[in-house]
Amino acid sequence: MKQISLLFKIHQPLQLRSYRFFDIGQDHYYYDDFTNKSNLLKAAKQSYLPMNNLLLELVAAHKKNFKVSFSISGTMLEQFEKYVPELIESFQKLAATGNVDFGGETYSHSLASVANEQEFEKQALAHSEKIKQLFGIAPTVFANTDLIYSDAIGEQVFNMGFKGMIAEGAKQVLGWKSPNFLYCNANNPRLKVLLRNYKLSDDVSLRFSNSSWSEYPLTADKFLSWVQAIPENEEVVNLVFDYKTFGTYQKAETGIFDFFKSFVNQAIDSKIVFPTCSETIHTLQPVSVLSVPSITSCINEERDLTTVIGNNLQKQAIEGLTNLSQHMKSVSDAGIIADWNKIQNSDHLYYMSMNLVQEESPYPTHYEAFINYMNVISDMNERIAKAPKTESLDNLSNEEIDSEIEKHSAILKQLMDLKKHQKKNKK
Repeated sequence: MKQISLLFKIHQPLQLRSYRFFDIGQDHYYYDDFTNKSNLLKAAKQSYLPMNNLLLELVAAHKKNFKVSFSISGTMLEQFEKYVPELIESFQKLAATGNVDFGGETYSHSLASVANEQEFEKQALAHSEKIKQLFGIAPTVFANTDLIYSDAIGEQVFNMGFKGMIAEGAKQVLGWKSPNFLYCNANNPRLKVLLRNYKLSDDVSLRFSNSSWSEYPLTADKFLSWVQAIPENEEVVNLVFDYKTFGTYQKAETGIFDFFKSFVNQAIDSKIVFPTCSETIHTLQPVSVLSVPSITSCINEERDLTTVIGNNLQKQAIEGLTNLSQHMKSVSDAGIIADWNKIQNSDHLYYMSMNLVQEESPYPTHYEAFINYMNVISDMNERIAKAPKTESLDNLSNEEIDSEIEKHSAILKQLMDLKKHQKKNKK
């Protein structure tokens, strides 16, 4: 029986305000709240709420045969809570059906997995805690920022406690192999690897309303026929979509919602089931090891990271972030920590790409995006230098840890004895 595993990724850029050189050290607020709120309200109205309602309708109609997975960044969830709390309630309704799963990812939708192992783990665990807090679900499958993956990254993800990971089904990795199987990590075969079928995913995400496309118009019948044409032994088709595909990138008037509903209904009538990503890695067995020595992603047609780390401006910005991270270990100020999470959004680096068309960026040029961001980095450096420091325990040896435990145990015993003594005196 053929399976289609649906994963919807949800993240929106957190726009920075125009932050000038003269603001450094004077004004520590970096965000364009008006734009961020407006963008989220628009996306909620066009995409998130109507698509959530459609998924609830499909779950009610098909019960256990229709399930989906979500990957929502931590900073996106914070925006939901701040601007559109009814969205949290809507996703909680979906979670309550038992037919919806939530995957892990970086809290800040960051590039920490390629730049800072400690920060990567910290963000992944913080994100899982946020998901458990809001939806009562512990993520088991990891969907990294822009599906960034390599053998080494996959191994680290397994060591964090995840059982599976979804990556891009890039041709340079697969060669003659198909993305429609379950694989396992080359460094640690216990990590299951799902691969996005980018051809079918992009047919919907990028080409659905493109009237110059040779397959236009894309109907549910036609799309289902492509899925059914996949050889029967290829067990699972992983379709990964930006959630704004439905209603924002592909407007409601294009028929995108009707297309999706009709496709799901017809697929289930044809005995195709829709498991969550977690169910897929538990019910299927890997067919082979997948070797991915170099980093892949879904961010561009090259399936690499040149769009976010390809030029000198981006490399300087990443160096600035890396330097900040070394000092963040001893910072306890909640405001600085919150800002640190937000400025790691990969979107800030994306806007520095020289290949970006102007409509995709809030900045007139990639250089202005760089200057604005580096002014924020400079202000963060000043704030961290002035902030109260806490002693970091990260670099303690085992002997030093044992010594600290013994010392603090003795202090705790003294306090407990003092408390008992005070109680006796009161009597």
